Amino acid sequence: MSILPPCPKCQSSLTYEDGSGLYICPECGNEWLVQAEAQAVTEAEAVTGAGSDERVYRDAAGNVLQDGDSVTVIKDLKLKGSGGVVKMGTKVKNIRLVDGDHDIDCKIDGFGAMSLKSEFVRKI
Repeated sequence: MSILPPCPKCQSSLTYEDGSGLYICPECGNEWLVQAEAQAVTEAEAVTGAGSDERVYRDAAGNVLQDGDSVTVIKDLKLKGSGGVVKMGTKVKNIRLVDGDHDIDCKIDGFGAMSLKSEFVRKI
């Protein structure tokens, strides 16, 4: 099932494609070209920088993370090997973003160097 764009005139989500290259809105009667929609998406990607090869790292709330940010752990995390637990609310300063399964490298006071997943932190 494909997701069709909302009507640019009335923002209705009931749009449909007629098969001849047009999107049609049944509520306001607006018609627009499918190619125009694809070009608008491409222009939006160019403005926002989306579509580039650079990966965007986001925290649990959807905020963009960058090297050097400070974050807070949002849930208790059990540590493999040592048997300890990083408690919810633990603040982590000066994170470094890396590619891989765990995308944050950091040092946590009392635990030392470790890797975290960005889905378990929130930017301060």
